[in-house]
Amino acid sequence: MGLLRPSFVPPPEIRALRDLTRTRLQAAGDRTAEWQRLEKLLEGALVKLSSAVHSLARTKTARRILDAIAAGETDPGALAALASGRVTGGRAAIARALEGMQVREHHRLLIRIHLDHITLLDRQVAALEDEITAALEQIPAAWGADAGGETGPGAGHGPDPAVLPAVARLAEIPGVSPALARAIIAETGLDMTRFPTAARLASWAGLAPAAKQSGPRTRKPGKGHGNAYLKGYCTQAAAGAAGTATFLGERHARLARRLGGNRAKCAVGRSILVIIWHLLSDPAARYADLGPGWHQRKTSRDRKIRTHLRQLQALGLHVQLTEATA
Repeated sequence: MGLLRPSFVPPPEIRALRDLTRTRLQAAGDRTAEWQRLEKLLEGALVKLSSAVHSLARTKTARRILDAIAAGETDPGALAALASGRVTGGRAAIARALEGMQVREHHRLLIRIHLDHITLLDRQVAALEDEITAALEQIPAAWGADAGGETGPGAGHGPDPAVLPAVARLAEIPGVSPALARAIIAETGLDMTRFPTAARLASWAGLAPAAKQSGPRTRKPGKGHGNAYLKGYCTQAAAGAAGTATFLGERHARLARRLGGNRAKCAVGRSILVIIWHLLSDPAARYADLGPGWHQRKTSRDRKIRTHLRQLQALGLHVQLTEATA
């Protein structure tokens, strides 16, 4: 009757879950920024530890060495002895990275402050992750079903379940981890009737293709409107799927050669969101990977069909094709 379509307002339990996942995302971002500030401080003190370890944030060796530096240790050999034997380059590389460092008293104080703040953020992120898991287990729509049809917070994890839990269904998609699946559910909700088609959901997330044309000129489309959190989660999943021997990984590689990495991630992120819409619309559905060679097989078959059709039409024949029954 000419009325505007109502906005998507998720139910209270999804809104609470969304608050938790967004706060966790902000806390994780604060933790990353804190590590970056700490690395800049170390570079000013000529501590080149980041050149000898894979990652300051994810390496226990780096944390032990930084704790020792904050406690007053300055001998490169003694600090290198704290390193794990599995460090690339060994303890000798650690010692070389620490030679010539000029750590003063204020450096030790600031290193300790940064490390304590990182520890606090680690605890906050872990507490939020536990709360997110508990909150999702209280939503019946996210439950699975055992082989006998029993449902509940722990159902669907046994052998041959009738329905997998929502998080487990999404986690089967390449690039989507359980934590990322929970964050996606917090943005989309579990009721896909609010989005009549997968294209509507993709548009709501800001992943719908756009075109800007003025007369004969076609311009590059700008950043569209949409749920920035959901779009970020989908492109993060696309980055995780890139490089895998899967349909999505091959699709990313094929598009990246032609469009570039960023646009390829957006395109694959949209594909992942379409898959998510189908999995949440039908709880009994399961993700089935088409394989990395699917596009090549499909294009080869279609190319052969088009070639034969052109040859028959050139002979003056009108052909109507129907799929053969199995």
